[in-house]
Amino acid sequence: MVTAIAAIFVFLMVILFHEFGHFIVAKTVGIKVNEFSIGMGPKIFQKEKGETKYSIRVLPIGGYVSMEGEDENSNDPRSFNRVPVLSRIAVIAAGAMMNFILAIIVFSIVAFNLGVPTTTIKDVQQDSPAESVGIQRGDTILSINDDQIDDWDSIVEKINGSEPNKEMKVTVLRNEEKIDYFLQPKIGDDNRIVIGIVPVSRKSFLLSIGNGFEQTWSMLKLMFDFLKMAFRGEVSTKDLSGPVGVIYTIGEAAKYGVINLLYLMGFISVNLGFFNLLPLPALDGSRIVFLVIEMIRGKAVNPEKEGFIHFIGFVLLILLMLTVTYSDIIRFNIFRR
Repeated sequence: MVTAIAAIFVFLMVILFHEFGHFIVAKTVGIKVNEFSIGMGPKIFQKEKGETKYSIRVLPIGGYVSMEGEDENSNDPRSFNRVPVLSRIAVIAAGAMMNFILAIIVFSIVAFNLGVPTTTIKDVQQDSPAESVGIQRGDTILSINDDQIDDWDSIVEKINGSEPNKEMKVTVLRNEEKIDYFLQPKIGDDNRIVIGIVPVSRKSFLLSIGNGFEQTWSMLKLMFDFLKMAFRGEVSTKDLSGPVGVIYTIGEAAKYGVINLLYLMGFISVNLGFFNLLPLPALDGSRIVFLVIEMIRGKAVNPEKEGFIHFIGFVLLILLMLTVTYSDIIRFNIFRR
């Protein structure tokens, strides 16, 4: 039951923000919106306000914004195809942008609740490389290997990118005095490279917002790295998760509290936004590509040809989804529980 409620909450928020992005930008640029729907299938609630119907449908697995003239010919001067190309691109891209905004919001909430780690040391672990050279509680790390340190993530990145047992220079500030230490990182219990320090965390509204941006950008960089691995053939369907895998992961996160669930929501939202912007048929990214081609050519691509390409892409995505779902069922032993 907890898994179901958590999954509905996460999917609802991610989808709501995505579709609201399309909706609000469409309204802003003057496109007529016929329906704004959350969920798929039969409607369980609908209210008409002005020219738009607002619907909630029975299956919380999707949503859509129905714009005049988006998928059919229309003579309405406010139809989708009558507005400038750049306005249409903005409408299509707005869904993913709102997913990134949602991620920033939830990562900021998480950071405010947990505190944002700073560059000041709260504790030095016993028998650690840091303790062995004399680094102390209260020291502020200024640089590592002469590279300036601005935040805790920079410290983690520098340490994780170093080699165990290879000397590292750490410059700290203590009582307004700069002190250089030379130490050798080691591999910790979780197989990460560590020097044995724990940061002071501060609860600050501005720091939390900054951390929200940083976490979202870090997630996006991970997506680009994953894409590079996919092009090199280093990714298989075992490395992907479909709805079954996502719901299972949401259920596991929900067991550990709201903060873990919010963090996972941010991760899923970044994934959805990034994936939607890929130039693959049937995704928002490919629609943007066709609009860019229209802007360059001065006329739209034949709607039938574009529709056929999107249809082929949709079929391939469904096949991939079925394959990944089967892999998830086997991986998590869904029917043996």
